[in-house]
Amino acid sequence: MADSSASRRAAASLRKVQGLDDGGPETRLIHEPARLRIVSALAVGDTLTFADLKAQLELSDGNLSVHARKLEEGGLITCTKSFAGRVPRTEYRLTAKGKKALDRYLDHMEALIRRLRDAD
Repeated sequence: MADSSASRRAAASLRKVQGLDDGGPETRLIHEPARLRIVSALAVGDTLTFADLKAQLELSDGNLSVHARKLEEGGLITCTKSFAGRVPRTEYRLTAKGKKALDRYLDHMEALIRRLRDAD
């Protein structure tokens, strides 16, 4: 509960910076730390399996699954399920929309940092 209230306060602070929009719904979707880590890993790794993401990001099965599903529902990543022999294999890939969303997120954060540094 504390994390969501902290996120709401951070979002409110971002909105208070004059002349800077909130980056749009994809930016808000990516801003959650686990989701940002997933999207960033996929931006570098192209396609990663569930097991690779889990190990690389040190997330639990449930945590990775929930956040990946949110990103998939937002159209930012795709999930492909297959079998390697009899072993299930789940692979994730960043979509074109996801790449754009990450670029927009990074631009938004850079603009925010510049604005805050200029205020000093």
